[in-house]
Amino acid sequence: MAISLPLATMPEESSHSDHDVTALLLAWGAGDASAAEALLPLVYEEMRRQAGRAMRREDQAHTLQPTALVHEAYLRLVDQRRATWKNRAQFLGVAAQMMRRVLVDHARGRLADKRGGGAIPVTLANANEPQDHGASAIDVLALHDALEALERFDPDQARIVELRYFGGMTIEETAEAVGSSPATVKREWATARAWLRREMLGE
Repeated sequence: MAISLPLATMPEESSHSDHDVTALLLAWGAGDASAAEALLPLVYEEMRRQAGRAMRREDQAHTLQPTALVHEAYLRLVDQRRATWKNRAQFLGVAAQMMRRVLVDHARGRLADKRGGGAIPVTLANANEPQDHGASAIDVLALHDALEALERFDPDQARIVELRYFGGMTIEETAEAVGSSPATVKREWATARAWLRREMLGE
């Protein structure tokens, strides 16, 4: 299905309610292809803010822009044939998965182009904080691999990291997406970050 994705004509803010988004998601899930295109203006700015947060900690040499990340992730969302859409939070959670895949694929492409010199350094700072240039840096592919290892024994923690890092979600947004409390998400996020640091950086 073709989806029109203008680069700079989306509204700055959406006045539509969660009810509007949910109705379109349900229609999309029921087979209404036009609902996917109608949904984009309602969630575009939110996805773009998330993309901006997710990419804030990446190397300044990263050539992928938040707008391009949103568009590529949305095109991949449209290709989801087995998704059962429920509400905005669940949709944005799946969007985080797509953003992760886009960023990982982009990093692999850069790595291949530079024959080993294209690792993208990132940090495990809080998802809404600016890059801490004094923090130990890893690369996005190492984070992806470590998350796959974490998922094997604690999929809930891995999902929280995916939403926080690749989806750029706040603690409250993450809690809504996973159906948990902000306190639980904050605790699991801290634990997962500590595990990932040990796994990747030997801290």
